Amino acid sequence: MRLLLVEDDEMIGKSIREGLRRESYGVDWVRDGWAAEQSLIATDYDLLILDLGLPRVHGLQVLKNVRQKGKKVPVLIITARDGVEDRVNGLDAGADDYLVKPFSMSELGARVRALLRRSAGQPAPAFRHGEVELNPLTREVLFNGKEITLSQREFAILESLIRHPGTVISRASLEQSVYAWGQEVESNAVEVHISNLRKKLTPKLIKTVRGVGYKLSEL
Repeated sequence: MRLLLVEDDEMIGKSIREGLRRESYGVDWVRDGWAAEQSLIATDYDLLILDLGLPRVHGLQVLKNVRQKGKKVPVLIITARDGVEDRVNGLDAGADDYLVKPFSMSELGARVRALLRRSAGQPAPAFRHGEVELNPLTREVLFNGKEITLSQREFAILESLIRHPGTVISRASLEQSVYAWGQEVESNAVEVHISNLRKKLTPKLIKTVRGVGYKLSEL
């Protein structure tokens, strides 16, 4: 999953980015509203985490512009503004959730997982595909009821595929879901992770659509 974090406070931004990366998310971090809008034009994100008090373009205006352009990316507002009117304005502008600073990383992680589940039309925490079960909340993967140990990036690729069953996802999209800006990506990284997933789960799990990308096979 590829997330965009928009936060101008360096300490808070660094803490959130590192915390979410530890949960296997690819996180891009920008520090003003203009950069946020440019990032959203260039990249399709699975979730936008948006502060309100931003330089150059206010966070609320960024949100309004996102919705006016028809983008359906889930938006989680994070802000120190805890007034009822502030919350109402944010939600009315198109935010999906609102989290007041200071907050714990565990709560932020739970809000992120809930929004990603909702956007995928998955009300329950776990995703299932045949005998494969993936739980973003516990970071567990089961195959035929047996727990399988995956690396963070193997987990992230499987999560991207299992959230979009039947959809062919390009190699570039999988790279974006796993690697954020500035992280080195080897030319065959996705292929290596896919190969490992086939070995650890079942060779039939992931189908290569030549010249296009990858999808989950019918099991």
